[in-house]
Amino acid sequence: MSFSNLGLSAELFRAVSEKGYTDATPIQMQAIPVILEGRDILAGAQTGTGKTAAFTLPLLQRLSARPQGARRAIRALILAPTRELAAQVEESVRTYGRHLTLKSTAIFGGVGIRPQIDMLRRGVDVLVATPGRLLDHIGQRTVDLSKVEILVLDEADRMLDMGFIRDIRKILALLPSKRQNLLFSATFATEIKQLADGILNAPTLIEVARESIAAELVSQVSHPVDRVRKRELLSHLIQSQGWKQVLVFTRTKHGANRLADQLEQDGISASAIHGNKSQGARTKALADFKKGGVQVLVATDIAARGLDIDHLPHVVNFELPNVPEDYVHRIGRTGRAGKEGQAVSLVCVDERGFLRDIERLLKREIPKVAIPGFEQDPSIKPEPISRGRGQRGGEQRPPAHSKARNGSQRPHSQSPARTAAEHHAKGHAPRAEVNGNRLVTGGPSRHGSVSGSPGKTHQLPRRPRSTSSKRPGFRSG
Repeated sequence: MSFSNLGLSAELFRAVSEKGYTDATPIQMQAIPVILEGRDILAGAQTGTGKTAAFTLPLLQRLSARPQGARRAIRALILAPTRELAAQVEESVRTYGRHLTLKSTAIFGGVGIRPQIDMLRRGVDVLVATPGRLLDHIGQRTVDLSKVEILVLDEADRMLDMGFIRDIRKILALLPSKRQNLLFSATFATEIKQLADGILNAPTLIEVARESIAAELVSQVSHPVDRVRKRELLSHLIQSQGWKQVLVFTRTKHGANRLADQLEQDGISASAIHGNKSQGARTKALADFKKGGVQVLVATDIAARGLDIDHLPHVVNFELPNVPEDYVHRIGRTGRAGKEGQAVSLVCVDERGFLRDIERLLKREIPKVAIPGFEQDPSIKPEPISRGRGQRGGEQRPPAHSKARNGSQRPHSQSPARTAAEHHAKGHAPRAEVNGNRLVTGGPSRHGSVSGSPGKTHQLPRRPRSTSSKRPGFRSG
């Protein structure tokens, strides 16, 4: 369907056309008309499906259609789990709203708070924020949420995984009870259903069928290699195959720094990005990588979601994640928007159990190709792999009862990068469909899902809206 048939204003349609877009994605076709009608939605959509435009375009149209007061007030609040995603969403708001008079800004941790305060005092219509930094501003009385008309929770499952539920409760208690709510999540696990039940009013359920999503096709291969030769093999692959842009995932921040330094010593330009880096350093590293100034970006799982890198050809799992779902998130950085991509995993004897769990999730074996000269030494025995917080693992699967942080500590004041074990929550698995040795990732998992036919919208039963901060589905505290 063309954007011209979705009822967008001339100003918004012009901005979309200037971006070179003509046809809407499935999530955009289904969500935009519903949001324009002012209804709440519960949408299942992963990154790469066009979900940001799906809520940004109708949000901007609804705000521009109603007159503003004499003084600008925050009329739309978009909550995002990470700094990078918040910055990208706000950039989309500015891009699509370039022909409107609305103003926006993003606030997140890792940077000075004073410039953010100055921007807020000048007045904004749309605020994009991470929960922790928003609470900082609320504590300093530099933000007023009493006029919010539209609330968006983007990547709600990711926010719950990172332990933001307590922060979200506090923020919800400060919002007007009468508002439009838009919740986007890659999964509809139990925690998401509870969250939705607490804030959504007669929501329309939108699920994008796997078959109707623009194919995110990723060819996958694993290379058996001894743990001490992984870096050597990675350098060999990059140089011998002429890879120009590679996103490499490690398990720890220290490992990311060390690998980036070693690649530099091999004559390969590399930068590391993780939670201990300042926001300025992370922004610069990502910008250099996108424009080709850096050949390899080494990242922890902070980059597994939310980073929008156009036409990224190669993703390498230097270390496999011990949570299988994180593997799908990682390799989803390539093969986007119909472009083919390649996911390469370097697997040592310690990680065989992790690989089996990933294959069990994908319901298929990942091809194993030994690189001549880098064959594994059969005499090497597996060793336990540290998962952080004193946990050890190797051939064993992570405990099924492993849960996300409970939010008892403010996530924003800590590293946004989490080890896989820290944000594992059972059932938070995006659907994965395998065709040959190619992975097609799509909409949310059926595990614990809200019932409804994929690819259609469904009206959920109306429930009374609570005006109390102790909304149904939440515990007080």
